[in-house]
Amino acid sequence: MKFLRDQVDKLKPHFSEGGKLSMLHSSFDALETFLFVPNHTTKNGAHIRDGIDLKRTMFIVVIALIPALLFGMWNLGFQFHKATGVDASLMDNFLIGLIHTLPIILVSYGVGLGIEMAFAQFRGHPVNEGFLVSGLLIPMVMPADVPLWMVGVATAFAVIIGKEVFGGTGMNLLNPALTARMFLYIGYTPKMSGEECWTPIADGVATVDSYSGATTLGNIASASAKSEGWSENLFSWKTSMMDSIIGTVPGSIGETSVVAILIGAVILIAAGIGSWKIMLSTILGGLFMGWIMDIAGNGNAWTEMPAYYHLIIGGFMFGAVFMATDPVSAAQTGRGKWIYGFLIGVLTVLIRVFNPGYPEGIMMAILLMNVFAPLIDYYVVQSNIKTRLKRVKVQ
Repeated sequence: MKFLRDQVDKLKPHFSEGGKLSMLHSSFDALETFLFVPNHTTKNGAHIRDGIDLKRTMFIVVIALIPALLFGMWNLGFQFHKATGVDASLMDNFLIGLIHTLPIILVSYGVGLGIEMAFAQFRGHPVNEGFLVSGLLIPMVMPADVPLWMVGVATAFAVIIGKEVFGGTGMNLLNPALTARMFLYIGYTPKMSGEECWTPIADGVATVDSYSGATTLGNIASASAKSEGWSENLFSWKTSMMDSIIGTVPGSIGETSVVAILIGAVILIAAGIGSWKIMLSTILGGLFMGWIMDIAGNGNAWTEMPAYYHLIIGGFMFGAVFMATDPVSAAQTGRGKWIYGFLIGVLTVLIRVFNPGYPEGIMMAILLMNVFAPLIDYYVVQSNIKTRLKRVKVQ
């Protein structure tokens, strides 16, 4: 480690002001602070209130995402072999998923980091580290067959419009990964709506390019539109509630396994990075509104479905654990986190039930509450000020 530190110190003068490569100072600084803890503190846009630096925080989040990512890769291969009627091994399933997922990840990181470094060089600022997580979240909320050019365009939109126009990491109003997903949903709805999922099939294995069918969300939305009641037969492709919990169902790459997502939640909470208040309140909000829909049910699939099913279908748990807890765009106050998360859960169910054009719900609910998070914090702070002033007057 000392040898590496010495080598970096020897190169540093060339990238510092007055050096031959000073125009690449931001890129060199990004590499140095990735390898070693920086000896400076944040001066603006602070959203990590601890002694740990941003790169280490982002690295822990990436570790928390790994279980869901690895399972998603395996599940993609599992769905592929299921569609082709092949009984494959664990490694064969994983390799199929890796082949289809890795290019999406590379495009996401390549486009996103390239734009971030270009902005940093232009402004003369250090490279923001926040994209270490966003670059992985974006592929994980994509369907496996999404064209790579769509990933690149959506990533560019998320970084430029979702982050840089607000000042970069720590200043953005919206979650960048959700901004990318919403961009594709608006522009290319069938790919991102949650109504259908495509399982790629390799050339030579079958006579079709992919296997397409409605997801559980799509089945329920379709049944509800026809005023049909709830039935577990609406689970997609002959799957069950347990399949949805384990994650052996069609869906976006990293969103299917509740078990893998909860492992990530434990890592985030144990590291003190993810807010358990937001996670729990989001779940409670979803259960509460699902229960209300059950009571006020009008005989369709959405309102007759047991409330807890909302938690295990679609991307609800992934959004609650990894998206709603974004330390930049989420509420910051203790009470505000409870309100913020609870409203996300409530809005998710409302969007699913009353907006048949967007059966997923959780991503739109989070983006909406991103906008209102500062307002929630403002009123919580004002309420605390009034309470303390009353105590002062009493004394």
